Amino acid sequence: MEKERIIKGAFILTGANVITRILGFFYRVYMADTIGAEGMGLYQLIMPVYMLVWSITSSGFSTAVSKLTAAENAVGRSPRPILFSSAAISVSLSVLIGVTMHRNADAAALYFLNDARCALSLRLISFCFPFMALGSCIRGYFFGMQHSLPPAVSQVAEQITRMAVIFAIGSLLIPRGIEYACAAAVVGMCAGEIVSCIYVVLCCFGVRKKRAAAKALSCKAACKAILAMAVPLTMSRLISSLFSTLENILMPSRLILSGLDKTAAVSEFGRLTGMAMPLLMFPSSFLTAVSITIVPAISEACEKHSRRGLKSTAEKSMLFAAVTGFGASALFIALPHEISALVYGDSSVGDILFMLGFLCPFMYLNVILTGILNGLGEQNAIFANGLAGSLICLMFVLFAVPRLGVYGSILGSLVSMAITASLNVYRVGKNTEFSINGCDILIKPLLCALFCILSVSCIKSLVAPLICPNAATLLLAIAECLIFCLLLLATGAVSIADVRSLLLPRR
Repeated sequence: MEKERIIKGAFILTGANVITRILGFFYRVYMADTIGAEGMGLYQLIMPVYMLVWSITSSGFSTAVSKLTAAENAVGRSPRPILFSSAAISVSLSVLIGVTMHRNADAAALYFLNDARCALSLRLISFCFPFMALGSCIRGYFFGMQHSLPPAVSQVAEQITRMAVIFAIGSLLIPRGIEYACAAAVVGMCAGEIVSCIYVVLCCFGVRKKRAAAKALSCKAACKAILAMAVPLTMSRLISSLFSTLENILMPSRLILSGLDKTAAVSEFGRLTGMAMPLLMFPSSFLTAVSITIVPAISEACEKHSRRGLKSTAEKSMLFAAVTGFGASALFIALPHEISALVYGDSSVGDILFMLGFLCPFMYLNVILTGILNGLGEQNAIFANGLAGSLICLMFVLFAVPRLGVYGSILGSLVSMAITASLNVYRVGKNTEFSINGCDILIKPLLCALFCILSVSCIKSLVAPLICPNAATLLLAIAECLIFCLLLLATGAVSIADVRSLLLPRR
C-alpha cells in the first residue's frame, strides 16, 4: 500500500505541475505583451527577492513539517503540535522580514536591485510573506498525512488567481507607467499566495482528527524538532541559491574570456540556462512529485522500524529515477537539434542540449536521493553534499569555461552531479542497508538507452525525408519511448508487476 500511496500522490502533483506550467506559459506571454519587456525586466528583479524570502521562511519548514508529521502519525501521536509550532515560527519570521522590507523598500530598490522603480513592488510583495509561510507549512502537513490533493489544488488555484488579478487590474495600473505595470504583476502574485493559503487553511479545518494513542509532543519539543531539521534545509537552500547567483554573474564574463564578444556570450548563456535547461528539467516533473511524496513515506517507515519497507521504497524509487534518467538521456542525445527546432524554432540549441543529455541520469537520481535523505532526517548530509557539488561547479566556471566555453560549465555540472549522486547513494545505503544493484539500476537501463539511440538514428534517416520535420520529431520521440519501454521489459530491468502497480495502483 505504501508504494501505491506514493504513486497516487505523485500523479496528483504531476498533474498539478503540468497544469500550472501550461497556465504559467500563457500568463507570461500575456504579461510580456501587456507590460512589455521593461516591465518584465523589473518583475524579474523582484523574483530573486521573493525566492530568497521563500527559502528562509518556507522551504525548510515545509519539508520539516512533512517528515515530522509522518513520524508522529506513525507512532500514533497527533501531528497538530508540529504544524502549529512550525507555523508560529515561520510566520513570525516572515512578518519580521516583511516589516523590515516594507520600511526599507526605497533603499533596497536603489542599492540592492539598482532600480528605484522597484520600491513600490517590494512594499507590495512584503504583505504576502506571512501567507506564503503559513501556506507552505500547511502543505507540508498535508504531504506528511499523505493527502496530496489539497496542495495540488492550491497550486493550480494560485496560478489561476495570478492570471485573473492581472487581467482585472492591468488596464488600470499599466497606463500609469512602468513602475505600476510591474506592481500589477506583483499584486497578482500576492493575491495568488493569499488565495492558496486560505484554501489550504480551510482544507486543514476539514481534516478529521484521529484519536491519538500516545501523548502529543509539547510545544517546546515540537519547536526543537522543527528547528533541528528546518535550519540545515534552509541553509542548504540559501547556499545553493547564492552559488547559483554567483555562477550566473560570472558566466558571461568567463565566456568572453573564451573568445566570444559580449553579445555572443550573453546569447550563449541564454541558450544554456533559458532554453536548454528547461527542456532538460521537464521530464523530471514526475520525479519531483515522487521526491516530495517519498519524504513522509520514508519517515513513517523509520518510525515503525520497518527496514524491509525502507529498503524496498529506496530501491524502487532509485530504479524509477535511473530508468527515467536514461530514457530522457537517450531522447536528448538522439534528437537534440530536432527537439530544439520543434520547441524554439531554433536548432542552434541542439549542440548544448546534446551535451546536457549526459547529465540526465545523475540529475534525476539526485532528485529522488534528496527526497530519501530528507525522509531519513539526513539534512546535514544534503547540505554537505550539495555544498561540495556547488563548489565543483563554481571551480569549473572559473577555470574551465575560459578554455572550453559553455561546455566547460556543462562538464562541471556533470562532474558535480556524479560526485553528489555517489555521496548521496553512500549515505542512503548507510542508513537503509541498501546495496545498489548495478545490473538493474545502471547496466540494463544504460544498454537500453544506447540501443534506443542507435535505433532512432536509423529510423530518422528513413522517416525524415518523407514527412515534415516537426511531425517527424514527434513520431521519432514516441518511437524512442516505446522502444525503450519494451527493452526495459525484455531485459527484466522493469517487471510487468511494476508496470501494473504504476498504472493500476491498489486502493
